[in-house]
Order: sequence, then C-alpha cells, then structure tokens
Amino acid sequence: MEGKMYGYIRVSTREQNEDRQFIAMRNFGVPETQIVTDKQSGKDFQRPGYKRLLKKLKAGDTLVVKSIDRLGRNYEEILDQWRLITKVKRAAIVVLDMPLLDTQQEGRDLTGTLIADIVLQLLSYVAETEREFIRQRQAEGIAAARERGVRFGRPRLDRPPGYPGVLARYTSGLLASRQAAKELGVSHSTFLRWVREEPVTKSTPFGPRPIEIISAP
Repeated sequence: MEGKMYGYIRVSTREQNEDRQFIAMRNFGVPETQIVTDKQSGKDFQRPGYKRLLKKLKAGDTLVVKSIDRLGRNYEEILDQWRLITKVKRAAIVVLDMPLLDTQQEGRDLTGTLIADIVLQLLSYVAETEREFIRQRQAEGIAAARERGVRFGRPRLDRPPGYPGVLARYTSGLLASRQAAKELGVSHSTFLRWVREEPVTKSTPFGPRPIEIISAP
C-alpha cells in the first residue's frame, strides 16, 4: 500500500510566505487536504499542527517542506526531527528548496539516501561552526574595545549642580525620594543609586540620613 504524502508549512507573524510555501507544495503534488500549517508568534515554538502531523506519519509516508528550517529552530533540533522521521517513523522527507535532501525510495537507492544524510550533517556542521565564529568574533571585539577603554552599557549620568542641596533635604527627611528625583530631572532609580553611593546612612521616614560619627575625647 502506497504511503500518504503530507505537507508542512510554518510561518511566524512577521513572515509573509505562507502562500509561497502552499503553492510550492501544491505544484509538487501534495494534496491540499494533507497540508498542515502552523502560525506562531515568534515567542514560542509549540507547533501544535506539526505535533499532530507527527502522530499521523507512518512508515512509507512522505513529509514535504519548503525549506529545511521548517523542521526546527536550530540545526540540532532539525537533526533530531530528521532522525525521528526517517529512522523512527521510517517516513521520507522531501525539502523542495534542496533537491539533494530527498529520502524517497522511489528512483533512489541507498547511496542517494546516504548522500541526503551527509548533506544534512554538513549543513548542521557549517551552521554550528558559523554560530561559534560569530560568538568568538563578538567576544574578541568586546575584549579589544575594553582594552581601548570603551565602556559598554548606558553612560552614567553626572550629578547635576543642584544635587547636594536636594540630597541634604532628602537625608534630612524633608523630601521624598520620588520628589527629589523629579526636581533633579532624573529617574527614581538613578537618584536612589546616587544615594546608595553616598557614605553609610541610616533610615528616616523619607530615606537615609548620614550617620554622624563623634570621636571619643
């Protein structure tokens, strides 16, 4: 008994290629009723349609995707799905954008299947190597910049001229921290950080007050 042919389409809310994938599968001969689509927000990767499709796949069936990245978020996941479908489910995979990635047995011998596996492994290696290179270049670039004295993150704000007077009123309990920040034109968190950087203090109803240290006679 000839297996069934399924198509899988995955698009995010930022992508506009659902129709392109659908047309490519229809032209390949995938029945419209056998095409499953997942739309995801980009914040998650639940893919309920894909999970339902995996349960349907049986030995001898064929799964068609437009591109290899439809199977996973990264090449490690793609490899896992590839092995699950071809080795565990014993179904075939056809990647329309890469004719070499076609494990259908019709007109294809064991060598052809082996070539598809090798190509996928090579793609995985290249992708992972490139990610490592990018991380390495980023780390080297940051290290070199720090040696040149480049500081990362938001620049620290200088205390405005009116800061000492506002701080005195705040530490005396005459001014609340949010009002103090408003008068200085800075955020509440910035003002509190400035206060924390001051000498050791003790609490008052409105905030910290400097501790007066009296020397023993």
